[in-house]
Amino acid sequence: MTTKPTLSVPGIAYGGDYNPEQWPEEVWAEDMRLMREAGVTFVSVGIFSWALLEPREGEYDFSRMDKILGLLHENGIAADLATPTAAPPAWFYRAHPEALPVDKDGRRLSYGSRQTFCPSSPAYREAAVRITTALAERYADHPAVVMWHIHNEYGCHTNACCCDTSAAAFRTWLRVRYQDLATLNDAWGTAFWSQWYYDWDEILPPRATGAGPNPTNLLDWRRFCSDELLSLYTAERDVVREAAPATPVTTNFMAITDALDYWRWAPELDLVANDHYAMSTDPEAEIEIAMSSDLVRSLAGGPWFLMEHSTGAVNWQPVNRAKQPGELRRNALAHVARGADGIAFFQWRAAKAGAEQWHSAMVPHAGTDSQIWRDVVRLGADLGALAEVRGSTGTAEVAVAWDWNARWALEFPAQPNSGLRFVDLVRSWYEPLWRAGVAVDFVRPDADLSAYRVVLVPALYLVDDEGAANLVGFAERGGTLAVGFHSGAVDENCHVRLGGYPGAFREALGIRSDEHFPLQPGETVALSGGGTGSLWSERLRLEGAEAVVRYADGPLTGVPAVTRRTYGEGATWYLATHPDPTTLASLLTVLRTEAGVEPVRTAPEGVEVVRRRSPSADYLFLIDHAGNGARVPVAEDAVELLTGKPASGSVTLPPGEIAVVREPRRG
Repeated sequence: MTTKPTLSVPGIAYGGDYNPEQWPEEVWAEDMRLMREAGVTFVSVGIFSWALLEPREGEYDFSRMDKILGLLHENGIAADLATPTAAPPAWFYRAHPEALPVDKDGRRLSYGSRQTFCPSSPAYREAAVRITTALAERYADHPAVVMWHIHNEYGCHTNACCCDTSAAAFRTWLRVRYQDLATLNDAWGTAFWSQWYYDWDEILPPRATGAGPNPTNLLDWRRFCSDELLSLYTAERDVVREAAPATPVTTNFMAITDALDYWRWAPELDLVANDHYAMSTDPEAEIEIAMSSDLVRSLAGGPWFLMEHSTGAVNWQPVNRAKQPGELRRNALAHVARGADGIAFFQWRAAKAGAEQWHSAMVPHAGTDSQIWRDVVRLGADLGALAEVRGSTGTAEVAVAWDWNARWALEFPAQPNSGLRFVDLVRSWYEPLWRAGVAVDFVRPDADLSAYRVVLVPALYLVDDEGAANLVGFAERGGTLAVGFHSGAVDENCHVRLGGYPGAFREALGIRSDEHFPLQPGETVALSGGGTGSLWSERLRLEGAEAVVRYADGPLTGVPAVTRRTYGEGATWYLATHPDPTTLASLLTVLRTEAGVEPVRTAPEGVEVVRRRSPSADYLFLIDHAGNGARVPVAEDAVELLTGKPASGSVTLPPGEIAVVREPRRG
């Protein structure tokens, strides 16, 4: 196995997107001084600079980039050099209007923003590879460049194009997948609604039609769109790797979104990087930050890089609020707690013009006489104190199944309940574990599960035979498997698994359902022992399982709603409804305790407790989100790294504060 190159920045890298081309050169010297004051060690440059680097096709102007990289190197700041291919220049579109994307309604979009290109356009691919080649040839050996950043947020804004060029590329992709039309017709179920194809050229992307689309056509389209963008990434990456094989290459994911199948993407990156922005409408955004971070760490298989988040308000939500006191620091260190070895913001200096002029930055419009700047400087000092944490990993005995194919399919039209949302369902199961301080990994259904005691399957609507067998085998070999409603319902082609629900997991769960009774918005069903269920109910029959909870009212009164079965050497659970948070938390506590899974450390409610582990020490991150302060027991010979003081058996957190404790490992 080839060893991937690693980032040479020492400690926890710190910085953000740096766009000096937006400012006169006299500002650059001040930028360097302020970066040193803030402890910045790393910046991304050139992300949206194509029009300046290549003012006309094939003509390059590197004078500005030469100065920027030279200035960074002189000041000891490492550069993550981007290929600027997320925003082609106007001259490109005038020469190649066919490269503009077409939406499902047949409208060709215009240029004038970013990410506006057809992923299958030969002209775009050629131009992207050309500018990447020019950059790689010039800067492969530049001492400031420690990482290459391909493109920016693939799949953001425009992740699909329905033009004729894309249709032809889709057909090529389908030929590779299915080999012949008979196999495709069977996989797509085209006998339904007279959709049978006799010629490859009859197949189209899922453009707007008069009625519901074919779900397998939709699913393969999502797969194709993800793969087509991945092929653009690898084309640019391979150019850079040939020129600079010892320098790591990455791109920035948006892991919590649904555009791309990141399980397929992650192995192609030398260092997995992610962008994350909290929603101001989420009263407990720290939970979503944790879930996203755990997902990215799982994709990376270890430490990763937070390439973008915000110091304060963003500019793209309906209401863009500032962060509360201490929130900037808590958000950043929560990512470090869950595996980030680099922390970066969008962007270094707030723009005074352009579409993101109201997006916060490390240097805000108000300048250094601002709370954001003081917080930025403090965070730099914190990250400096945490240098030894770099390279340590998370530890978890609970895994949650996450699959983008299942997510796409669950949210296609014509489901029994159109209100089902994959991320919401997963978060509802993740949240009680977060509150209890239980560590979680995310896994693909066919992953090696031997490290876990519990595997949770909240929303795996689609699963292939291999994935289903792997999950069932985990329970048979002694693990605890918990499955949520409507999981295992269809195979990899979106075909319903016949014989009763929940399809792929029916036998292992020891139950059989013959009909769904989804609930209306706001409707609930009472559960035995108190509590309610929402979204879903179904008529279950026990076939080897026992009822743990039953429906207490409605047409299914007395029917099992939650079941458990001893299966092989392990246990399987099924939740045939969506329990209220208290009931769900209680159920998850019972099943994880039964499996021997304990919290990382007991702490008061509202205090996030996370552990990173190295061969010689455990690093315990304690973050008070509730603002009540707390006292948490730690080892007698522990040291609190942010202050450098001995912890001597306990750490006291002032309201809203953070501690990072090193506990020596023994044995």
